[in-house]
Amino acid sequence: MKLNKKVIESFAVCGLCTILTITAVTNSESSVVKAEDKMLANTGLEHTDYSYKGYNGYAGVAAALSKYEKSLTAETAVTVQKEEVDTVAAAQESQPQLTPEQQEWQTKLMANVEESLNVRAQASEDSDVVGKLYKGSVADIVESDGEWTHITSGNVDGYVNTAYCVTGTDALNYAYDTCGEVATVNTDGLRVRAGQSEDSEVIKAAEQGETFKVDRAAEAQDGWVAVVYDSQTRYVSADYVTRSLNTTTGKTIEEEQAEIAAQKAAEEKAAAEAAAAEEAKKQTSSKSSQSTKTAETTQGSAVDAGADDLTLLAAIIECEAGGESYECQLAVGAAIINRVKSSSYPNTISGVIYQKGQFGPASSGKLARKLSGSISGTAYSAAQAAMSGTDNTGGCTSFNDTGSGMRIGNMMFR
Repeated sequence: MKLNKKVIESFAVCGLCTILTITAVTNSESSVVKAEDKMLANTGLEHTDYSYKGYNGYAGVAAALSKYEKSLTAETAVTVQKEEVDTVAAAQESQPQLTPEQQEWQTKLMANVEESLNVRAQASEDSDVVGKLYKGSVADIVESDGEWTHITSGNVDGYVNTAYCVTGTDALNYAYDTCGEVATVNTDGLRVRAGQSEDSEVIKAAEQGETFKVDRAAEAQDGWVAVVYDSQTRYVSADYVTRSLNTTTGKTIEEEQAEIAAQKAAEEKAAAEAAAAEEAKKQTSSKSSQSTKTAETTQGSAVDAGADDLTLLAAIIECEAGGESYECQLAVGAAIINRVKSSSYPNTISGVIYQKGQFGPASSGKLARKLSGSISGTAYSAAQAAMSGTDNTGGCTSFNDTGSGMRIGNMMFR
């Protein structure tokens, strides 16, 4: 069979197209595989052969991209989580660390009131009052819903309105500001000193259990505690005191009523004792008035004496009545002169004054010291008046601080 030339050319063209199509498809798949290999090399993912599942090159690339996208999402989630952890850690580091004392107070509460805060049986204003927290009372927190807080303090167990309280570190600061701090002595004979040195002056020796207010405004060196004693800043060794906040605890209603009753009884007892003392004073005064003599100042005869006798009489007057009035000093001098004039005593001033067992200052050495020192002008005036015969005792020859007789100043004359 003889074919037409044009037909033969058509077959040739079709065959060529077929060869070109096969070549293009083969090259395309190869290009896809190469592109996939290149992409996987950039992503770090492993190449997967999907041909056994019937996937072509395009399907393989899509799967690889999907796997790459998942890996990026996982890495992003890890990065975000790490950033959140770092942020929380940084925030915690920026906050001040609590001291052991502050940590202890995170579960404590104080009533921020001027007098007292009611503690109720239940978390309601209509509930019964079972106790009170006073200004300075500290309580332990059991639980809280924000509006009401369940607390315990001493024997009190109930609920308080949270709005009238401070808690945690705020409660600790409130305690220091409101209650202050005390130092309790834990040994006998602790020396309270004027300064922060073992060589400093000792003001007093404190007994075990004695407490002092800590002077927090004063700067104390290591090993010393500044305390307040007799309204002044003093110092004690820190090794022998225990420092603590001067807080109190709450009271139950029964405890409060018992304290009120005890205080009332104490006041009534004090009033009764005061009334009895006043009555006894009146009776003593009445008896004293009945047994006390009265006398006017008289002018008698003078005694013959010299300058030495005047000095000796003035000295004994000051020894016996140096802190008394002129009238009392005159009475002492007059009583001595009355002895000189009496036949029952020696007839000289020195003889009367140095008579055995009569005047204490003469035997104790006090009179001798006064004679070698200075004597007041008042005592000299009283001695001179007595020697001239002036007598405001009515002839008395004895005197004492107590007993019956005529009172002149704080002394009794008989």
